[in-house]
Amino acid sequence: MSPLRRRAMDVIRYEHPLNERIRTLMRLEDLYGRALFFTAETAPAAHHAALLALFEIVDVAGRADLKTDILQELERQRQLLAPLKHNPAIEATALDAVLSEIDVAGGRLLAQTGKVGQHLRDNDWLMAIKQRTGIPGGACEFDLPAYHHWLNLEPTARQRDLQAWLAPLLPIHSGLSIILRLLRDNGKMSRHTAYHGVFQLMLTTAKVAQLLRLSLAKETPCVPEISANKYALNIRFVGIAGMDRGSVFEGDVEFDLMFCNL
Repeated sequence: MSPLRRRAMDVIRYEHPLNERIRTLMRLEDLYGRALFFTAETAPAAHHAALLALFEIVDVAGRADLKTDILQELERQRQLLAPLKHNPAIEATALDAVLSEIDVAGGRLLAQTGKVGQHLRDNDWLMAIKQRTGIPGGACEFDLPAYHHWLNLEPTARQRDLQAWLAPLLPIHSGLSIILRLLRDNGKMSRHTAYHGVFQLMLTTAKVAQLLRLSLAKETPCVPEISANKYALNIRFVGIAGMDRGSVFEGDVEFDLMFCNL
């Protein structure tokens, strides 16, 4: 077994989406993570950050076909997984749990009507804040006194508002979380070495990967810069310290690599 895989806590995993759909889902995953984290905090600055994340979710999720894309992918996964119930090599309990998650997430998405985030767009007070936050320093108390008042309410009151604004967006989060989890679980890890900080791999066109996951030891003084298309993968490891910052790392770099597909 690879040393990197034996010591999971001692590695940093870098993920690189290989198509626009997965790129969008990963951006939303990050934004939802921030919104949920800062909503659970109590400081006014944290709730300001949560609201900014909500605004970004609405902007990214505003694509008309996003909900349809997620629903179609959930249904495709259900059709792929359901026949495995009769496979003795598959743990039935775990499979049933995944299928139940898919059904619940799909049902909640189908129950939604209208454009994603429309409830926020219809709130003039929130849209005024959104407009001002697009200006550097535009959300000061003298620009938005009503928002300043809201930020000085009790934390529980602000949390109730944030949770109410976030709730209609959660079905999208549930759906994309299932898709990305299935994607990340569906790949095979392999060990590679980038000689003098450079690695290239020619790719087969049998099935183009959708996500690349690279694991690198934390103590390695460089980070990967990844570019890929359906023909080739190129990785440059660049320095992050001192005079080597931004330059191609001159040493050999060992790393684990996983190509993931749905």
